[in-house]
Amino acid sequence: MQFERISVDHNIMGGAPCVRGTRIPVATVVGMVAESMTVDEIVADFPQLRSADIQDSLRYAAAAVDERQLPLRESA
Repeated sequence: MQFERISVDHNIMGGAPCVRGTRIPVATVVGMVAESMTVDEIVADFPQLRSADIQDSLRYAAAAVDERQLPLRESA
């Protein structure tokens, strides 16, 4: 799967996946969506982003989770 709008550069943000051409981490974008922010609200906070950047960030995060096993605590 290709992510044209996401880049990883060890010289930018310590190698965290970011929206290409920015220093905005994918995790920041995903967190904003998780907090129920709309695309318009996110773009208002980060005018350099486009809706396609947000969609690609979500796709990237979903693919990253799909590729690894995340440790979860067992229910009590």
